[in-house]
Amino acid sequence: MSEPPDSGEPPPELRLTTAEWGLWQAFRNGTEHDLRCGEPELDDPNGDHPWGPERTVRARVIALLLLHGPPPLLGRVSSLHLTGAVVTGCLDLAGGSVEPYFELRSCRFEDEVRMPEARVSTVRFVDCYLPRFDAARLTTEGDLHLPRCSIPEGIKLTDATIGTDLLLNEATVGSGRRTRAIAADGVNVSQELQASLLVTDGQVSLRGAAVGSSLHMFGSVLRNPRGRVALFAPQMTVDQVASFADAGRGNAPQLYGATPPAGTRYDFSTRGGTRWRTKHFECTGGMVLDDGRFGSSLVIENARLEMQRDQELSLRRITTPELTFTPQLPERGLVVLSGASVEKLMDRASSWPQDHRLWMAGFTYSHAIPKEGHFNVRERLQWINAATAEYAPEPYEQLAAMYRNGGEDTNARIVLLAKQRRRRETLPLPGKVWGVLQDWTVAYGYRPAQAALWMAVLWLTGALLFEAHRPPALKDGEAPHWNATLYALDLLLPVISFGQDTAWDPAGGYQWIAAVMVLAGWVLATTVAAGATPLLRRQ
Repeated sequence: MSEPPDSGEPPPELRLTTAEWGLWQAFRNGTEHDLRCGEPELDDPNGDHPWGPERTVRARVIALLLLHGPPPLLGRVSSLHLTGAVVTGCLDLAGGSVEPYFELRSCRFEDEVRMPEARVSTVRFVDCYLPRFDAARLTTEGDLHLPRCSIPEGIKLTDATIGTDLLLNEATVGSGRRTRAIAADGVNVSQELQASLLVTDGQVSLRGAAVGSSLHMFGSVLRNPRGRVALFAPQMTVDQVASFADAGRGNAPQLYGATPPAGTRYDFSTRGGTRWRTKHFECTGGMVLDDGRFGSSLVIENARLEMQRDQELSLRRITTPELTFTPQLPERGLVVLSGASVEKLMDRASSWPQDHRLWMAGFTYSHAIPKEGHFNVRERLQWINAATAEYAPEPYEQLAAMYRNGGEDTNARIVLLAKQRRRRETLPLPGKVWGVLQDWTVAYGYRPAQAALWMAVLWLTGALLFEAHRPPALKDGEAPHWNATLYALDLLLPVISFGQDTAWDPAGGYQWIAAVMVLAGWVLATTVAAGATPLLRRQ
């Protein structure tokens, strides 16, 4: 194919059709070439109605315009705006450098679009039917838009570099004979990656992806019935927020469909003042976000997760200042937070599995705040028990540290007491017996009031006992006036002395009773003092 002459006229051997001739002139003028008939049913690119020659444009003509197009008319900027056409042949721009801006809207492609290793400014396919879109290692200076497109054979964006935004809102993407609907490992998006209301059939792979602003998947539906994982995005980096949540009133996706891009809000409401409806984020298959870095927050909110027993929502070793975790409780599958590091955890009790389908060994957090309803210390302990089929001290210590740092010492002691009781289950029989004794008497030292009560009981018992059986004086004539109450208190208090315990000499069984009271006094008084120390420190 020869290059077009400087006059801007097409090469004669092209034999342009009427539709192609109009596109050629619109390209030079920088205007839209619209081939629609005006009836929505007939203009649907996904419909069954045939489009005749009057709406047919060859892919080679589009490629010629984009790669070696004619000069613009004086005072105009050349660009390709094609609407409502059927494109025959493969649009192949592989390895090419495309300078003009181009946008195709409501077009039907008979063959795949190939743009691997191409360099372009801004690309927009809006509401089009594309059998497949292959743009591995594509480089754009501006946006790549594929909103409302139907792509049954999948999208390939491996190692692509997007200069500004990547838009996949409301697209429907299949995997065809492949396993992946969207293969975008290593994709680099300088600003936002918007994939709200996206519907996929096959795996979405974003391994190692980098997003300079935010990732939005509001109301998207990801399905992979032929594999274990529906969203595979380990080692992903998002500088701000990654959202897997409802598409509703506050976060309706932004859809671009005009030139210049004005943008329109997707309207979830109906006329007449009815309520806005909400579309949930749904994932059928596992979600893997292992080793992800989220600069602002990771939001998994009210999501519907359909998993099999061997599938996971895996958040291993993620790092984020804030994790919002309020999905609908999955009936099957695992939730894994092992090694994750979070500053603030916002969750709800009903979102966590309760039957050892929760793994969080090494999970660290500084604050845990219920986003909906209550999540008291008893429920937090159930949360830990669900995550530890076998005893491990770290989850208890992590939760206790959080309460202690927040000034909730009572809750911290409840957690540490539960830790000792759980540990007791792993001990041999002598250790269990001793543990039960410690628990029953002083609650392992975590309930000072219980120790104080035991001291009061022993004091009263000892006072009554020694009042009825006064011991003889150690030295006749030198003993103070006998006081059974002070004598029993002298035996119990390890430091303070009222001079009674050193003046009287119990014998026989009462000597052993006195010895037991001294030992019990040391243990109980130490427990009471340890419990009172934090209160005195705060005051």
